[in-house]
Amino acid sequence: MSESRPVTGSGSSAPTVLRMILGRRLQERRQGAGVSLEDAAKALRVTPLTIRRLEKAEVGLKPLYVEKLLETYGADRQETAEFVEFAERANEPGWWHTYRDVLPTWFSAYVSLETGAKTLRTYEPHYVTGLLQTPRYASAVLGGGFPNDSDEDLRRRVDLRLRRQGLLERPDAPTLWVVMEEAVLHRVVGGPEVMREQIERLLEVSELEHVSVDVVPFTAGAHVGACAPFTYFRFEEPELPDVVYTEVLSGAMYLDQRSDVVAHLEAHSRMSLLTSDAQSRALLDRMRKEYS
Repeated sequence: MSESRPVTGSGSSAPTVLRMILGRRLQERRQGAGVSLEDAAKALRVTPLTIRRLEKAEVGLKPLYVEKLLETYGADRQETAEFVEFAERANEPGWWHTYRDVLPTWFSAYVSLETGAKTLRTYEPHYVTGLLQTPRYASAVLGGGFPNDSDEDLRRRVDLRLRRQGLLERPDAPTLWVVMEEAVLHRVVGGPEVMREQIERLLEVSELEHVSVDVVPFTAGAHVGACAPFTYFRFEEPELPDVVYTEVLSGAMYLDQRSDVVAHLEAHSRMSLLTSDAQSRALLDRMRKEYS
């Protein structure tokens, strides 16, 4: 994944977590063997830029390419076989591939990162984050975002969102830390009954050890995070850098340059200090009663 790379439209190749790991390992193996980008490129009869893109997971890694590169790097047969097996796994489509008809290419990378992360920290100024949405709230949000969808397409979009939520129920569930604006609770999505049900869901999940829900009140005034929604991912694998995802109307950006990641992480931390667990729960409970 290149640094601060925008991903928009349908023509971009979205990196997956396994491809990112494999690319990093290939880069480390090449550098450890003292092989330059130019020499690696000659082995595959490609340009040095192609090798760099392979190592940054911007393009798929063919097992034959991996085998030839490992041969160039002086790897033995066993190590080569392990890398090739990893490449084959990295090229397997994720479970979300079956939803590719309703899943924008630029968002498929997000689902892969979300599935592989051990820590997620998200900021939401407009809506409840997707991992915590109820079915009816999700249907209303997605119906508004995709007004030209058929009933079947909308159903599949909602189904995809609900399947993503399964990661919070895994034995190795990641830590999820949500910071949202109070405005989210005042935006009536789907009607009062849907909103009450959604707020009850937030109160319920906030009791889980691995989930935190902070609501920044209107009284906090102007603050550093009053911007677009974003999600920060941290992974258990040492090869992977922290990544930040942020959205625009027609696509998204995946940022892994350290300065960008730190800026978003610091913003998230500062916003969380504008409230407390007790204040957030009290605000959620008050809004739940208002929708009763």
